[in-house]
Parts: sequence; structure tokens; C-alpha cells
Amino acid sequence: MSPHISIHAENIFQIGGFPVTNAILLSALVFIFLIVITIILRRKLSLIPNTLQNIAEVILDGTLGVMDSVTLDRRKSEEYLPLTMTIFLFVLFSNWFGLLPGVGSIIVSHGGESVPFFRSPASDLNFTIALALISVTFVNVLGVAAVGIRSRLSVFFNFENPIKFFVGILELISEFAKIISFSFRLFGNVFAGEVLLTIIAFLVPYAAPLPFMFLEIFVGFIQAFVFGMLTLVFVSMASTKHEELAENHI
Repeated sequence: MSPHISIHAENIFQIGGFPVTNAILLSALVFIFLIVITIILRRKLSLIPNTLQNIAEVILDGTLGVMDSVTLDRRKSEEYLPLTMTIFLFVLFSNWFGLLPGVGSIIVSHGGESVPFFRSPASDLNFTIALALISVTFVNVLGVAAVGIRSRLSVFFNFENPIKFFVGILELISEFAKIISFSFRLFGNVFAGEVLLTIIAFLVPYAAPLPFMFLEIFVGFIQAFVFGMLTLVFVSMASTKHEELAENHI
């Protein structure tokens, strides 16, 4: 049987006319998994931390330290931790769940065709575009909350002189470019990895795909880290007044 490679996610079933794809199914499982883990960790919090809580606190402190290198302000790091960490963990486990046994190999019949029941979420361009839209939207919402709507809009619409007006238009275009950059970077890397693993497993099964599997685990982490850090960089810039940002560049 030849390997199944499709650039778009395949429909599995419909709910009220809404098509549910194999990528949506796996992303829903990732969402449920993260919610369950969060509830378990929340219930086990105590003043005298156990081993699991100690590990979580070390990871959290290390994460804030990395964020401090971008924001230069612990208060800002703590404020933007929920957004950055949520995006990082969701992308990370979406990538790693896509490497689990059965993903891509469990086949079901839909519309007379045999399609995988699960598919890595980030190998679907719809998923990465939606995630990019969420990221850029929250960047601007948090930017408005930090500096005010007038100051934030002045970055894009500045009528003081023709040069500042032109620069503002470029800034506005760059906001849409961020969505394209976010979505296609994640999609391209994950989809390419999925194609590579599928072809290697078909040509040389069993032991041969293992090195590439470890490579994809690393790539999945790097892509999640890049997505989260870029979100943090953009929200840090958006939450700084335009005048202060210009002074820092000078």
C-alpha cells in the first residue's frame, strides 16, 4: 500500500453541517490532554511542594528568566506568561502528538476513500493560520491595554508628515505579514517532517525512521519555542509606547 500524503486535512465526519477533519480531532485531544493535566496539577498544589510541583516550579522560573531577556521587566514577563506559555505548550504537544503511533496509520473510510483518522494539527494550514490570527490579535489587544488605543493606532496611522505616514502603512502591512510568516513557517516545517517520516517508513520500515523521529521531536520543540518567543517579542513591542520604542532603537 502506497503512502498517503495530502496537503489538506481530510474530513472524517460532520456535526450539524460542520466538517470535522482528522487534524481537528487530534487538536481536540491535545486540548483535552492539556486541560486534564492542568486540573491535576492545580489540585496537587501545596505549600510543601512534591516532586512534580518542584519540577513545574523550576520550569516556570526558567521560563520567566528567558522571558525577562526579552521584556527586561519581570512584571511584564509574569503578565504575558499565560499567553506565551499557552501557545508554546499547545503547539509543542500538537507537534508531539502528531508523532505518536497510530497517527497517520489508523485508516478509516470516508466518502469511499481511505483516510487517516488522526493527523498532526500543524500539518493543516487552517490550524496554523487560526493560531497565527489568535496570536496577532492578542498581541494588539494587549498592546492597546498597555499603551491605550490612541497610542497603538498611531503606530499604523500617523499623519504628522509623509514619511511617518508611509512608515505607518508599512507597519500595518507587517501585521498581516506576521500572520503569513507565523502560519507558513509552522505549517512548512511540520508538514515536511510528516512527509519525510511517511516516505522513510514506507521505503525502509521499522528501525530506519527512528533517527528521523528523534529529529522531528526536536524540530517540534524548536517550532513551538519560536512561535511562543515571537509572540512574546511582538507583544513586548506592542506594549511599549511608540516614542519609547524609538528611543530604545536610538
